[in-house]
Parts: sequence; C-alpha cells; structure tokens
Amino acid sequence: MVAPRVLAIVLAGGEGKRLMPLTEDRAKPAVPFGGIYRLIDFALSNLVNSGYLHIVVLTQYKSHSLDRHIAKTWRMSNLLGNYVAPVPAQQRVGKHWYLGSADAIYQSLNLVHDERPDIVVVVGADNIYRMDFSQMVEQHLDSGFPLTVAGIRQPVSMSDQFGVIQADEANPHKIGAFIEKPKDTPGLPDSPEEFLASMGNYVMDADALIDAVSRDAKDEGSKHDMGGDIVPAFVAQGAAGLYDFTFNDVPGSTDRDRNYWRDVGSVDAFYEAHQDLISVFPVFNLYNDAWPLFTGYTGLPPAKFVYGHRERLGHALDSLVSPGVIVSGGEVVGSVLSPGTRVNSWSSVRDSVVFDGVDIGRNATVSRAILDKNVRVEEGAQIGLDRARDLERGFTVTESGITVVPKGKVVTR
Repeated sequence: MVAPRVLAIVLAGGEGKRLMPLTEDRAKPAVPFGGIYRLIDFALSNLVNSGYLHIVVLTQYKSHSLDRHIAKTWRMSNLLGNYVAPVPAQQRVGKHWYLGSADAIYQSLNLVHDERPDIVVVVGADNIYRMDFSQMVEQHLDSGFPLTVAGIRQPVSMSDQFGVIQADEANPHKIGAFIEKPKDTPGLPDSPEEFLASMGNYVMDADALIDAVSRDAKDEGSKHDMGGDIVPAFVAQGAAGLYDFTFNDVPGSTDRDRNYWRDVGSVDAFYEAHQDLISVFPVFNLYNDAWPLFTGYTGLPPAKFVYGHRERLGHALDSLVSPGVIVSGGEVVGSVLSPGTRVNSWSSVRDSVVFDGVDIGRNATVSRAILDKNVRVEEGAQIGLDRARDLERGFTVTESGITVVPKGKVVTR
C-alpha cells in the first residue's frame, strides 16, 4: 500500500486572552515554556516525530516573534522538499481576517491545492503533550470516515470546559454525539469518572476538508469554528470517527507521563504545567530521547553556579536551569529559569517561572511568580509575598495567588 500524502496544518492564530499579560506582546503559541521552548514547539515536534514534514502554520495575532522563531528554528531540508512554513492571514477571500479556525483553513485553501495531499492533519499550537499522529492517521484510513477527532480522557467534573465526545453505542470508533461544554455528562463505560474531551486535533480526507470549510464559509449563521461547526456537521451525518488518545503509544513514554495533555490556556494552568516538569519523576518528561522535543537555542554558554560560602551559596534544587543562566550566590528552589537569567547574591527564587534575560538583584525575593522576559528585580525587592502590593504595582495576581510581571518591567522595593 502506498503511503498517503499528508499535509499538516497548525492553527496558531489564537489571541490567548486568558494568558494575559504573557500574550500582551506575542501570540499564545509563541509564549516561552519549560525554559528553552515555545508552546508551538510541542505540536511541531509531534508532527515531525510522526514523520510528517510538510507543515504550514497559520498565524494572525501579534505573530512577529512566532514567525521569527519558526524561521530561525524550524528549517527543513529543501533538497528533500520538506518545510515548516508560517503563513499569515492574507485576506485572500475578502477584506476580513480569520473569523474562526475553519475560516482560517478556508482562507488558506491555496496551500492545500498546491500540496495536493490525500490526508490533512489539523492540530492546535498551544497544548503540552506528546502524540504519534501516524497512529491516528492509520486508524482514520482503516475506519473509512472522512473525519477523525482525537479525544482525551478528562474528569467528568470538567465537562463544562470542553467539547464532549460521546462514542456511538455500536461502534467505539465512531462519534455518536458531540456536545459543546455541557454542565454535566455521563462517564465512559470503562471509566465512569471520565469523559472524552476534544483535543482540537483532527485528521481529514483532503477533499472532505475542502468541501466542509467551503460550505461553512457560505453559512452566515456559522461561527466558522472547527470544533463548534465543522465537527458537529460531520457527526450529524454519521461521518465522524473517534480516536481515543489513551491508546496512543509514544516511544519512550513512561507510566507517569503516558497520555499526558495540558491545556495551558490560563495563567494558573500554565504555572501548574511548569510544576509538572520539575519533580524527581516528572509528570511530563522532557528527557525522552526516543521522542525528542525540538527547539532553537544554540550558542549559549553552560549554566553557572558560583559562591560556595554557606551564607552565600549559589544553588538550585528541584528546578530546571537553562543554558546561559548564572546563579551567583542566590538560591533557586522549585523553579524554571530560562536562558540569560541572573540570580544575584542572597536572593531567593521559589516556586516560580522566570523567562529569558531576567535579572534578580541582591537580597530580592521571588515567590510563586511568573516573570516575563527582561524583567529587572531591584535589590531588596519582593514579588509574590504581598498580594495587595503586587496589585498596587499593576501586576496580575491570579485567584490561586500567582503573580505575573509583564515583559521588561522594573520591580522596585
């Protein structure tokens, strides 16, 4: 059997309002994660590891840093015809930007026509997970359905946060019903406390995709959304397949991180996903060489820890420390430090996420905080210890008490 020709489309135009202020100056898929990565690196790494090397990334909102990251990092072999190409909204079909994820694909159908694929894999750009899409494509081809939707098992208490997939009673690989964010939902037969939530990942026959988004574009009552409009239309026709992510077998996965998937759409979820990285046995394992995560940091010096006096000990515990970091007589505990960060003497960084180029002054304290790029914490300043003071200074503080300092801010005492 000849392998199908596959085009991957990454939907990366999300504004990410719930991640503000981290998305104030960048698209959500461009938000740094895990020290050296961007959120989009996880989707792209999954596609490349799955063997799909013809990839277009549809961008729109504040996309400069995202476009730059893709251009500098994701360079494929021209000789072999492989590519990862960022494609901005171009108003090809009218004087309007993307109206939704389905409209983004409709306005970019020239890419599909140029590539002439048999199958199109459509994925989001801002979730944390590992997935072998070739296994989903294989099931899609075997099923005969024109559309297959990936589902992830979630607690039934979270049904109001997702599109809920209910399997057909006669065929577990067919969607019987698709309900958008219901207040409650029945559990699965083999796991009553869980339901299947849509991951926002789809495999479609190319001709079916072209026809579906073209029809949707003419529907004035549609929101032009893949999950809200396209999927329900296929379900109503009995033409939507279901792929249970539980059975996706990624090489090198462990029992602890198998089937891990995080929607980091809010600041609290973004923070908690970082905490998943730093335990002795991580909930999400960055060190899986059999399914590597690719990114673009090169040419940076190693991290350095200096001063060994007991009252001025440069050290980090239960933390991720990126290249180019200098911990100079300060302490770092339960935190993630991105490249170029400097932690100066007698300062303390605890349970925090620190982006690139941050300078933390002497005797400063950072606790349960996210510091965006190039923040400067002045000597003796405190972040995350006094909610009222943090709010007074214009910082975001979440309900769980995570303080977010925007890019380039100077934090004074």
